[in-house]
Amino acid sequence: MLPWIQLDRATIPGDGGELRLKQRGGEFSIMLGANELMNNRLSGSEEALATLSCQRIAGRKAASMLIGGLGMGFTLRAALAALPPDSRVTVAELVPAVVDWARGPMADIHKGTLDDPRVDIHVGDVGALIRSKTGAYDAILLDVDNGPDGLTRASNDGLYDRSGLQAAKAALRLKGVLAVWSSGPDSAFTRRLRDAGFSADEVPVRANGKRGGARHMLWLATRQ
Repeated sequence: MLPWIQLDRATIPGDGGELRLKQRGGEFSIMLGANELMNNRLSGSEEALATLSCQRIAGRKAASMLIGGLGMGFTLRAALAALPPDSRVTVAELVPAVVDWARGPMADIHKGTLDDPRVDIHVGDVGALIRSKTGAYDAILLDVDNGPDGLTRASNDGLYDRSGLQAAKAALRLKGVLAVWSSGPDSAFTRRLRDAGFSADEVPVRANGKRGGARHMLWLATRQ
């Protein structure tokens, strides 16, 4: 078996630790300590986050989408495949090196999506971007950290608490969709979504789509 090779490392702003990009043949892994955050062999649940969200906003003119977290680009790629030419997608990525990796060693995985004319890359905190907007988006997709139960940065919890959900609601247009990826279920988060004025559906998905893999959870919440 081929050995893993570490290609790069990057500090997460806000004392979030250090990301490490590793490669073994055609396989890539992004690690935080001993935890693997993402691997290009497992993309099904990230793709579902986009495709299910796009289904909910289908037919809207000049739809605007915000994706929190670039990662390995699976959510972005799936969104672009489903969205029409008049749409706009902003991707907020906190760690600049992750964008560099997308254009460098993982360019074949991203398949040129960062250069799609519909895409804007915002290097910075998605939470701050959300709080700066009012009625700006038809969909906000959050694949940040480990889901509502944060792993990398304590401040990420602010995306999923009551004030964070109110900020997301304000940044969405009427009937806009807040979609959230998580490594597992969280009934308390479902209640917070509904208390914040969203109609919220829990959607269990598999890490590798129809091929199985670990069980992940998506929330699709519509602003009422």
